Order: sequence, then C-alpha cells, then structure tokens
Amino acid sequence: MKLIKMNAPDFLEERLRAHGGIEGIENSLPTGEELENKSRIYHALSDTTRLKILYILSVEPLCVCLIKKVTGMPDSKLSYHLNVLKQSDLITGERKKNWIIYRLTEMGERMLAQVWEGE
Repeated sequence: MKLIKMNAPDFLEERLRAHGGIEGIENSLPTGEELENKSRIYHALSDTTRLKILYILSVEPLCVCLIKKVTGMPDSKLSYHLNVLKQSDLITGERKKNWIIYRLTEMGERMLAQVWEGE
C-alpha cells in the first residue's frame, strides 16, 4: 500500500494506514443507493408535519380523512406528505374496501422511536 503524502500530520498518516489508506476508506463507504435511501429517510423525518403524521399513526393506523381531521391539512398538502413518507418506507397504505388505511412500517416505528430517544 502506497500512501501519497498530503501534508497531513504524521499521526493521521499512521491512522490512515491502519484503514488501508484513502483507498481503504473509499472502499468502506456505503453505496450510492444506500446513501440515497438514508437521505430520503432523514429528509422525510426533517419536517414537523411528517413527524406529526408518524406520531398520529403510531397511536393508531388511520384513513386519510381522519389524518386530515387531526392535522387540519388540505388534501393536496396531506397527499404530498403521505407520499414522501411512503417513498421513504416509513408508512404503508392498505386498501380496505373504499378506504386506504395508513400505518407505520417497521422502519417507521424504529425511526420514530429514534427521534424520541434522541432528545
């Protein structure tokens, strides 16, 4: 393994060598797809409205009309936020007759728990 001197302090050069150099660090990075998935989840969690929806669904799976009643949000905005949460695999919708009932996924439950534990 050849290290190119990058004007880094000696102690960092030694530590870098232990990781296989820059190449070793580059090879240990998550894939672009993994980073995209994480980014999508954290984007979904970065909005107070979506956190509110997640919390509501942690109490009870609900249809859109009841989520709307609790949030007081117009249909188009609510639809947008539900889609962001679905695309992030934090919620899922299951059709029951004429209704779609939204619930947290396992990922949604874990991530919501982490949000509250992180206080």
